[in-house]
Amino acid sequence: MKYIFVTISIIFSLNCFAQTKPNIIYIYADDMGYGELGAYGQIKIKTPNLDRMSAEGMRFTDHYSSAPVCAPARCMLLTGKHGGHTYIHGNYELGGFADSLEGGQMPLPEGIFTVSKMMQQAGYKTGAIGKWGLGMTNTTGSPIKQGFDYFYGYLDQKQAHNYYPTHLWENDHWDTLQNPVINVHKQLDSTKATAADFNYYKGKEYAPAKLTEKALAFIENNKNKPFFLYLPYTLPHLSLQAPDEWVKKYIGQFNERPYYGQNGYASTLYPLSTYAAMISFLDAQVGLILEKIKALDLDENTLILFSSDNGATFNGGVNRQFFNSNGGLRGQKMDLYEGGIREPFIARWPGKITKGTTSAHPSVQFDLMATLAELVKQKTNATDGISFLPELMGRTKDQQKHPYIYFEYPENGGQLAIRMGNWKGVKLDVKKHPEKKWQLFNLQTDRNETTDVSDKYPDIIKQFEIIVKKEHQQAHIQEWEFIQPKFNSKSN
Repeated sequence: MKYIFVTISIIFSLNCFAQTKPNIIYIYADDMGYGELGAYGQIKIKTPNLDRMSAEGMRFTDHYSSAPVCAPARCMLLTGKHGGHTYIHGNYELGGFADSLEGGQMPLPEGIFTVSKMMQQAGYKTGAIGKWGLGMTNTTGSPIKQGFDYFYGYLDQKQAHNYYPTHLWENDHWDTLQNPVINVHKQLDSTKATAADFNYYKGKEYAPAKLTEKALAFIENNKNKPFFLYLPYTLPHLSLQAPDEWVKKYIGQFNERPYYGQNGYASTLYPLSTYAAMISFLDAQVGLILEKIKALDLDENTLILFSSDNGATFNGGVNRQFFNSNGGLRGQKMDLYEGGIREPFIARWPGKITKGTTSAHPSVQFDLMATLAELVKQKTNATDGISFLPELMGRTKDQQKHPYIYFEYPENGGQLAIRMGNWKGVKLDVKKHPEKKWQLFNLQTDRNETTDVSDKYPDIIKQFEIIVKKEHQQAHIQEWEFIQPKFNSKSN
């Protein structure tokens, strides 16, 4: 009996240990600007669940995406590398828009270390539900080959332009949806289009709702074991498509005209109302996740994080000025100005994170690997990030700071940016004009980057040049090498 009792005690202890590992949910919006949540100053779009999440947790004011567009931001988030060291530098598109041409983006290579692989090593069940953009099923970049036990959603970013797709992917299998074939980039004739013509861009099954359905099932299926759920929703990325009942919530509040697709993506009768509806719909999905966690009594053992991959977009019927989408920050998606990379970031963990707190700690999404590594006691494999777990836990004296945060982006002319303390340097058009001067801004007094003071601080500019030489590694394809190219750009 003595040995049986000891054995039972050991098993009980091991089970208790397993259950004390915190669940982690990382919710990732797509093209959401810094100012598009009520918690960050938005007044026209309603986001009650994310505002509540902020009130119940910590809101970061100086948190950055690692890049100003989708694929590299996601790569750096999952690999813990900054723009000088990342494998994916830009949106390198393969294939086309039609189902028969679905080719995805440049895949992650075999053997790369990801957050999801690290979490598997720590004993976690891992799931990715949403937009992937880092490789198709038949490539090394498949999420199933990159540390995720389960995947559901879009593999190809181009397919994600349509919220009523013919299919999504479940693991490596095609999952047919009850939607017609829709060419979301088909433009309507503004002189002939009727209200009925806009129905062409509607379907029966709204992809974000399917993502939530699968996310709730993943949580239910893994409620008795530690899980890591990466939840990259496509909202509010274009096209402008939302269920009618959500659009109706905003119709009549704005002075708006139909959008006929003249700047790409789907046409819609109510572009302002539809965009607001998409953000509110995303907020509602977050609410469903929060409710599920609470219903399963997992609230106090679940860390939930929310952010976005880059700033608000600029075409397809979106009016970021009307909504003040970037909260007054300069720039937009595809820019290394603050408006392209500074993101909302909310962390909630009842009993661990002090509710209603605000942090000005400068952090960046490639810090996630280091943060979770410290939390679950794993090695990070040479990440560029710094754990912000002390900041989350209120141990501000223990919080290590970045000497600088480095950004490198080869598209949109080739751009560099460095944040060093309150100083922010930006260098544009580097591909064609590497001699171009750095711009320098003091974010403490000029968060919107309106006044270039580079002429007054030449020593800081010299430091930036030293940092670039230290942090830049040669890109593996010609299109992405713009800092020290080993080819004649005039002849290519």
